[in-house]
Amino acid sequence: MTDLHELLTAYWPHIVFTVSTVAGIGAAVHAAMTKRDVRAAIGWVGLTLFSPLFGAAAYFVAGINRIRFTMVSQQRDEAMVYYAREPQAEPVDVVPLTEPQFASLKTLTNCISRFQLLGGNLVQPLDGGDEAYPAMLQAIRGAERTVALQSYIFDHDPIGCEIAEALIEAHRRGVKVRVLIDAVGARYSHPPIVRLLKKNGVPTARFMTNPMGVLRMPYANLRSHRKILVVDGRIGFSGGMNIRAAFVRALSLDQTNRDTHFRYEGPIVAQLQSVFAHDWDFTTKESLTGPDWFHHDLVARGNTAVRCVPSGPDRSINSTHDVLLGALAVAQRHVRIQSPYFLPDQTLIGALATAARRGVRVDIVIPGKNNLRLVDYAMMAQIDQLIRYGCLVWRTSGAFDHSKLLSVDDAWAYTGSSNLDPRSLRLNFELDTEIYDRAIASWISARIDAAIATAKPQTLEALKALPFSKRLRNKIIWLATPYL
Repeated sequence: MTDLHELLTAYWPHIVFTVSTVAGIGAAVHAAMTKRDVRAAIGWVGLTLFSPLFGAAAYFVAGINRIRFTMVSQQRDEAMVYYAREPQAEPVDVVPLTEPQFASLKTLTNCISRFQLLGGNLVQPLDGGDEAYPAMLQAIRGAERTVALQSYIFDHDPIGCEIAEALIEAHRRGVKVRVLIDAVGARYSHPPIVRLLKKNGVPTARFMTNPMGVLRMPYANLRSHRKILVVDGRIGFSGGMNIRAAFVRALSLDQTNRDTHFRYEGPIVAQLQSVFAHDWDFTTKESLTGPDWFHHDLVARGNTAVRCVPSGPDRSINSTHDVLLGALAVAQRHVRIQSPYFLPDQTLIGALATAARRGVRVDIVIPGKNNLRLVDYAMMAQIDQLIRYGCLVWRTSGAFDHSKLLSVDDAWAYTGSSNLDPRSLRLNFELDTEIYDRAIASWISARIDAAIATAKPQTLEALKALPFSKRLRNKIIWLATPYL
């Protein structure tokens, strides 16, 4: 032991140099060989070579995509479709539901999503927690066989406890309940709601904990941002809402955050259940099959055509990104976008600018008050690229709005959990739905227009008038956009 101590004392600079060099070069080689975006590759290679120990550590935490593009990824994709067990449905003619240009968008999404576009669905928009949570509670309390709930954030607060108690009560009366919460999102409140659910026997799991960590710390990336509730395999909920008291007016008063969720009935519910079952199997190795979880005789409940579009840092990494590009390409009159975290990459910025320059009105609504200050700074650093080419950017008044909504020509809509930022488009597991229905698209358009009516337009002159210190701050924060 003395000899080892003397050896370390004498040669520690050489040992540190050797370890740091090997770690830095190893991380740089891995980044160069695995990154698809040349800018990301250059950034990581530079960081790991110029600061080997710090750079290699940062790369291990935030730079490695641990969901590989291998046969395992393909098997996971196939498993998701297998769970849904979709029969070969009759092709849906979207032209009577929307307009002629959307037939080509349907063809594109057929190539992007592994799910079919399904007709015969009933879709009910739910505006905010005051509409969404009572509908979700009613469904859980009326459950007879199964409840599947997945959320990024499930806070231990009054509304979280009310939903947890409904899940516990359902479990006690013999309903099969499964709850999946993201490992990062589970830490947003203390104590985490997971403890309450597990204490009362409800099967609950955290998505993507780090099995190698002593404290099972979650990965910085690879988060499940999906929001799903399916009851008895027949009623589904999905959209952008987490479970938090901040969305309930009785609890948050004038500071109540806004958001949008959707209730589904019809064949699309099997796709929602399939995404949950896939993630549950991936996390716990428990397979959810059989008629209690899946009903393959789901009858038509309405006239809306809907398709789930899952995305994540695996084989479906560009799914939402590609759907958005397709939607912008077919737009002819009006594109409305609302996003709390609006940080599109250069490809999407180019598509938005191109749409505006060919005469399409492009309205982009972002929050006047943002709950993530750094993201707000970064947004303000790049919106001039959109305004310069004719896009209209609006900052809302009032409380924070967490909605993620898109409508095109008042005929097609895209909703779900994805923000228009690099984390959602590349790093998170997300779930969105494309909806071919004039009534739903018009409802979303009207909601966005109502926000615009009291919003403040952003102009190049106002952006240039900002003090240099603020513009510099915004640009510096903007450099970290890929990981905000």
